[in-house]
Amino acid sequence: MLGTTFILAIRSIRRHLLRSFLTVLGIVIGVAAVVAMVTLGKATTLQVQKSIASLGTNVLQIRPGQGFGRGGGGPRPPDFDPRDVDAIGKQITGVTAVAPQAQSTGTAIYEGANWSTTVNGTTNGYFEVQPWPLSSGRYFTPAEESAGKAVCIIGSTVYTNLYKTKDALGTRMRIAGISCDVIGVLTTKGQSGFGGDQDDVVIMPIKAVQRRMTGNTDVRLILVGVDQAYSTAQVQASITDLLRERRHITGGKEDDFNIFDTKQISDTLSSTTTLLTNIVTAVAGISLVVGGIGIMNIMLVSVTERTREIGIRLAIGAVANEVLMQFLVEAVVLSCLGGLIGLLLGQVAVILLSVLGQLPFIFDVQINVIAFLISGAIGVVFGFFPARRAASLNPIDALRHE
Repeated sequence: MLGTTFILAIRSIRRHLLRSFLTVLGIVIGVAAVVAMVTLGKATTLQVQKSIASLGTNVLQIRPGQGFGRGGGGPRPPDFDPRDVDAIGKQITGVTAVAPQAQSTGTAIYEGANWSTTVNGTTNGYFEVQPWPLSSGRYFTPAEESAGKAVCIIGSTVYTNLYKTKDALGTRMRIAGISCDVIGVLTTKGQSGFGGDQDDVVIMPIKAVQRRMTGNTDVRLILVGVDQAYSTAQVQASITDLLRERRHITGGKEDDFNIFDTKQISDTLSSTTTLLTNIVTAVAGISLVVGGIGIMNIMLVSVTERTREIGIRLAIGAVANEVLMQFLVEAVVLSCLGGLIGLLLGQVAVILLSVLGQLPFIFDVQINVIAFLISGAIGVVFGFFPARRAASLNPIDALRHE
């Protein structure tokens, strides 16, 4: 019975192929949009989490000021002192490594090639806090760090623009007027979650940068690695108390520094991306409702066109439930075909947008199955009323219909 009904539904759809396609166009667009938006949203969230993870897991970033900028119109808060870095490493429980940073900019020059880049002065603790493997070479020695020797480790962007395919190890390049020996080349990290090129950097011992570039011992950023066994919130509270004491902040005065937990940043960005994805998906889902209304409309037209056929079936012994099933199956087949086409177009859109947006490609089985089931459910919901109307026709009135 059901098989015969299905065959009749396919024949009816093939009889009016163009009309059938236009009928399910809303379903096709709705399913494709929902699948593409949800999949790309998950890919974007994954990319954000990956970018934040490149900053290190269980890492606290400490900066002077009350935000990323100065905040307000008051005087700029003082930078950190190297003794603050030592105090955090020695007095705070749960800290695995501490990395001070002093930054400058300059033009790197090697054999006629030049490249403007960022110079990051730090210690080997930097590579412990946020592991960054070397593609070749070595890290700083304790003697190079303590003496502030002019040695450097370069990012892959700097290497590509200065050396092309040459071996950089053992060469001497100039950066901001200082000659330094290249002792290592970092592996490629790519863009950060904020759009910057993480590989466009030259890393030197912090004392070398302070002595020869910045002209002071100020520390603009402190990275703190936290042991997995400890709560980052607890360590953050301990660091806050220590720095308030060292910076003589008493009573109800606000902190003149801020501490960011990379995990909190990742969670915030991920939740924001998820929220935007849900909003866009909800808007795209409206197309499914519009598609359902289109199916109801065309099925009502079909019932009117086939009234005499329905009357003949009822007159020769067909029961009302069989007529209802015929039109309901036809509506479900229409919507399911639209769902399948929508899934195909959705995957094509995901592939193209992933390539254009440089996002990881994800095939989300769950959203594809859900979208297809929803398209079938729309056929049932919006096809029931026309099917019920066909089943309730009086056979005599239907036979008289012209």
